[in-house]
Amino acid sequence: MFDQLKKIAPQLQGSWEKYASFYHRLEVPAKTILLHEGDVSKKAYYIEKGCLRAWFNNKGKDVTFQFFFEQEGVSSIESFRKGIPSPITLESIEPCVLHWIHKKDYNEVMKELNTIPEVREQMAALMLDRQINYMSHFMSFIRDTPKERYLNLLKEKPHIVKRIPQHYIASYLGITSVSLSRIRNAINK
Repeated sequence: MFDQLKKIAPQLQGSWEKYASFYHRLEVPAKTILLHEGDVSKKAYYIEKGCLRAWFNNKGKDVTFQFFFEQEGVSSIESFRKGIPSPITLESIEPCVLHWIHKKDYNEVMKELNTIPEVREQMAALMLDRQINYMSHFMSFIRDTPKERYLNLLKEKPHIVKRIPQHYIASYLGITSVSLSRIRNAINK
């Protein structure tokens, strides 16, 4: 996990062990809820192995918002940063090996790391990438048909189609599992 940061800020070489002590290893089976919608997030996760999904309840239906994989960090950012109720639930899809950090420890680490321009730029780039991902996903619901959304997913994020159960993919695309099955059958003909 810290290998990426070591490359960005080698001048903190002696500090990485201190930062590593703030993280706690956690193994969870599939279908483990890490954060419930409506709770305040006090932990951020780094995924060593496995996959998580972010979803919310819309009138009794689970709506999958995003997937997170190895070497990605995840939390309910609004809740984690502002101490407000989370608009999403975080759940493991596969058995996972995670590393989590408590908000107070995260704040301490970030106080020091934010003084380093390279780290600040990298963090800003990560946040911008995530924002672009959200905007692109949102725009696809306005612009594209369900079939086009699925074809774009196959082209741009084939790892999702390979690893994620179909009912979660259907939810992510804003369609039913039956509709997704029809689309897949039409494409395969």
